[in-house]
Amino acid sequence: MTTPLVVFDRVEKRFENFVAVKPTSFEIAAGEFLAIMGPSGCGKTTTLRMLAGLEAPTAGEIRFEGRVMNNVKPHERDMPLVWQSLALFPFLNARENVEFGLKMRGVDSATRKKKALEWLDRLGIGQFAERNVAKLSGGQRQRVALARSLVTEPKILLLDEPLSALDAHLVIRMQSVLTKLQKELGITFVYVTHSQSEAFAMADRVVIMSHGEIAQIGKAKDIYRAPSDKFVAEFVGRNNIFEGKVLKSTPANTVVATPLGAFSVPTGTKGTFKADDPLSFVVAADLVQISAQRPSEDNIVECQVISEQFMGTTVTLFLEAKDGSELKVQVGQRELEGIDFKGSKKLFASWPVSRAHVLARQ
Repeated sequence: MTTPLVVFDRVEKRFENFVAVKPTSFEIAAGEFLAIMGPSGCGKTTTLRMLAGLEAPTAGEIRFEGRVMNNVKPHERDMPLVWQSLALFPFLNARENVEFGLKMRGVDSATRKKKALEWLDRLGIGQFAERNVAKLSGGQRQRVALARSLVTEPKILLLDEPLSALDAHLVIRMQSVLTKLQKELGITFVYVTHSQSEAFAMADRVVIMSHGEIAQIGKAKDIYRAPSDKFVAEFVGRNNIFEGKVLKSTPANTVVATPLGAFSVPTGTKGTFKADDPLSFVVAADLVQISAQRPSEDNIVECQVISEQFMGTTVTLFLEAKDGSELKVQVGQRELEGIDFKGSKKLFASWPVSRAHVLARQ
């Protein structure tokens, strides 16, 4: 088994009586793109700052290539951090900003200049090498910050919400730049963000944090399709969450009574449930079908459209069921061409049993 590059071993961080990060353990592989995400105050930035050496763990160990890093100073870690604010030197031009880390290491002037120009070229902004960073666009400054961090050829790069200040079209472009760079260089990226789209688009694995602890860690698709609990299901996207009690259960399917009616869900591998056991399940919005005629599926909800969100080729319909609860259905624009959903008094949302995912008990 390959030795992990980074190990968090029961790492905890307290600020007096406030627990920012509860005892947490996870590993980061060499060459991995790991994203850490969660709502404000969940502990994601504190976790990154402990890895960078900007905060010392209250308990536990952080190991890098087997070495305990708890008391190693930030400048001795060789873990450059790309800040949300970029933290470029406004009195230096692009090339001089990139050279700075090499200068601090005692690299001679000619070598510094050569490497800085190579990295600026690599990031597509070599023509702006002598331009003051204050006169560069947001996307260009972002590339300067990346070049400055990568010019020292570190084994790991830390990124703290680096795209949050960019316009939407630049975010998409920089996502492509980052993923291409990471794959080409084989450098480990640890990327903190509040944006699900960024994390899911770029990372090999995603860590979801809540209240100072890891709620789930895994590949983006696995987290989206099989959230571990209600918090993750609500956090990662347009999911429909149902709560109720078990009516009956077999090794194949379980019937759950909810305020909207009885629905069948896969029992899964944990064995059957007992009658009256509380049970919650989720159905992703893009796995729900919509029709004007009652379908033959096991799980059907009669409802009406209350609003829609048009997103180009896809549309999210917000539906209201008889009891006033809301459902979300995400479909392709073409799928709606044969449905007069605006004029219909009632529609039917439905899904096969296999598309429901049972959530862990809270």
